Amino acid sequence: MVASSALERARKIGTVSIRLRMSTHDAHYAGELVDGARMLGLFGDVATELLIRLDGDEGLFRAYESVEFVAPVRAGDYIEAIGEIIEVGKSSRKMRFEARKVIQPLPESRGGRAVSSAEVLDPPVVVCRAVGTCVTPVGLQRLGGENG
Repeated sequence: MVASSALERARKIGTVSIRLRMSTHDAHYAGELVDGARMLGLFGDVATELLIRLDGDEGLFRAYESVEFVAPVRAGDYIEAIGEIIEVGKSSRKMRFEARKVIQPLPESRGGRAVSSAEVLDPPVVVCRAVGTCVTPVGLQRLGGENG
């Protein structure tokens, strides 16, 4: 019962997103390529907000069940990471994530006029997908159910 009412509340929360620009500081490899772990860090931030909205606590990330890197991310790219809760247990919260490149630099070789040229990607390019589980200990769940 508690899990079904929590899932109902999770559906009302819907998706949570964060958007930011990858900097040269984020670039780890040749060609200003950003480490895939940076996307997982964004997913962790999205998961934290989802848990705060659902439980009133940051909770803990327990595990990823799948992670798929599908396109490169480079310094200068704007990335939007989104997530939603798809299953709720007594203390576990299963989530689905997606990171999308929404803006990228536009080099002169592709029509840019200066190093500051950029283009909006319509549609955005999916760069990473993941499914993971977070845990909020029952005693720390202060929103909804018996503890709210």
